[in-house]
Amino acid sequence: MRQKIGFIGLGLIGGSIARAIRQYFPDYELVAFDKNKETLALATQESVIDVAVTTIDDNFHHCSYIFLCAPVSYNTAYLKQVAGYLHEGCVLTDVGSVKTNIHREVEALGLGPYFIGGHPMAGSEKSGYVNSKAMLIENAYYVLTPAEGVAKEKVTGYAEFVQALKAIPILLDYREHDYVTGTISHLPHIIAASLVNFVRDTDTEEELMKNLAAGGFKDITRIASSSPTMWQHICLKNKDCISQILGEYIQVLEKAKTLIDREDEQGIYRLFDSSRSYRNSIPASSAGPIKKAYEVYCDIIDEAGGIAAIATILASNNLNIKNIGIVHNREFEEGVLRIEFYDESSSKRAAKLLQKFRYIVYER
Repeated sequence: MRQKIGFIGLGLIGGSIARAIRQYFPDYELVAFDKNKETLALATQESVIDVAVTTIDDNFHHCSYIFLCAPVSYNTAYLKQVAGYLHEGCVLTDVGSVKTNIHREVEALGLGPYFIGGHPMAGSEKSGYVNSKAMLIENAYYVLTPAEGVAKEKVTGYAEFVQALKAIPILLDYREHDYVTGTISHLPHIIAASLVNFVRDTDTEEELMKNLAAGGFKDITRIASSSPTMWQHICLKNKDCISQILGEYIQVLEKAKTLIDREDEQGIYRLFDSSRSYRNSIPASSAGPIKKAYEVYCDIIDEAGGIAAIATILASNNLNIKNIGIVHNREFEEGVLRIEFYDESSSKRAAKLLQKFRYIVYER
């Protein structure tokens, strides 16, 4: 019998998982519900899904997996609607970055034998199905949080399915998951959003801060461009963990302020030295939602055709450029021209190629 996979919501993550399934399991039947009819039309047109529905109906019978891919607060609301379509061989899962609430609701509804929470630690500052891609979850950690009543065979089968989609499964208790992701994912988004708003609110009338913002500021605030609706839901659903983590982080900031107020030279040095050492120990291949940028910086003379010459060299050697532009504020960067690539091998090839043509190149 042909395997059937159901999707409730087809945004960035749901769309990317659906694309990955279509790529690696082309014979599977994919059924999707989404409130956005344009999303369903596009997914159907691209042959990513086989059946598009505007209500959760009998098309979800006989699914091997049902993925809840709506915002976290909506996923819990959909549980009752999909409960009637669950059967012994079905795995009900979600893709939310907060797990406690949905696990509690699953237990309250008696759906534990079917539920294995899921969180692919991948994403983008851009949202929606139009930005989805099969490779989004490739080599990304995919956290599984099984309910207490689910069979081990289902957990093993789901982990193998995740591996077949080229992601890396990892098992966690849902409470541990929420604290870990609260620290490494939710807190950074709050910091980024708060920092951007702080700059906006304290900027000069001429917007000097905005216009002079260096690469360092843009790097650490990039995730502030993420979906405000999604992060509103996450903060409300992981309220207790985030509040505790924010309190602990505020104490860390207070200690940093005290070091500076006291002109504690050794303490300030240790602050930056220890953070540098730990940061450098983190693997370059990020498993988190904001992927490492593969960038090359190089010096060019300010003359007509300078950028075009470099673009031609790279294109003639089959190197695809993701982004390219002049760096106006080089306080923390070397090189006049910033070139971003889709993968590490391309950036390394580009660096060697440009050096061959006697450009001065700086790699990050």
